[in-house]
Amino acid sequence: MNDAERAGEVLTRLRQLHPDARVELDFETPLQLLVATILAAQSTDRRVNLVTPVLFSHYPDAEALAEADNEELQEVIRSTGFFRQKAKNLQACCQMLTEEHAGEVPTDMESLTALPGVGRKTANVVRAVAYGLPGIAVDTHCKRLSNRLQFTGNSDPVKIEGDLGALFPESAWVEVSRMFVWHGRYTCKARTPLCAECNLQDLCPWFREQGRGA
Repeated sequence: MNDAERAGEVLTRLRQLHPDARVELDFETPLQLLVATILAAQSTDRRVNLVTPVLFSHYPDAEALAEADNEELQEVIRSTGFFRQKAKNLQACCQMLTEEHAGEVPTDMESLTALPGVGRKTANVVRAVAYGLPGIAVDTHCKRLSNRLQFTGNSDPVKIEGDLGALFPESAWVEVSRMFVWHGRYTCKARTPLCAECNLQDLCPWFREQGRGA
C-alpha cells in the first residue's frame, strides 16, 4: 500500500472512529470564529468558550473591539493566557478589518494572513469552517498525528500543510483537518496515546516502531 492509498484508508477509518468530529469553538459569525481562534492559541477551546460569550456581548462587532478600552479587554480575556498580546492583536486586527474590509472577515488567504495575530493555521480554520473553503489547519494535534503516520517528515506547519495537501484531494482537506485535530486531541495524545482504542494500528508506522503491538 503506497502513501496515497494509506492516506485514503486512514481518512475512511477516522470517519468511522470520529463521526461527530467538529470544531469545538463556539461561534455564530466569521468574526466570532476569527476572534475565538486567536484566543485559542496557547489555551483550550473549553476555556475560550467560557470567555467569548462575555466578550461578544461587550464587543459585538469589529468596530467595537477596535475601539475597546485595552485594559478592560485584557481583563475579559485574561484567563485565556498571554492576554496582553492577544488584546493588542485583537484590536489591531479589528481595526484593519474596519478600515480595509468594512468590518467583515475576508475569505482569501493573503488578506487573512495580513491581519495582526493571524497565521496560516487561523486563516485556514476561518476559511474552512466559516466559509467552507478548502484548507488544512495544522495545529499541534494535526502535526503530531501527521508525523506519527509518517505522512510528513517536517516540523514546520506550512510544510506539513503542503505534504498533507499533496496526499489528500482538495475536496477532503477540510475533513482531513478536522479529523486529524480530533484524533490527535482525543486518541493519539502526546504523552499517553490511546493506541488500544485506535483503529489505525496497522497503518501507523509509529505504533509498530514503538512496539506497542507486542
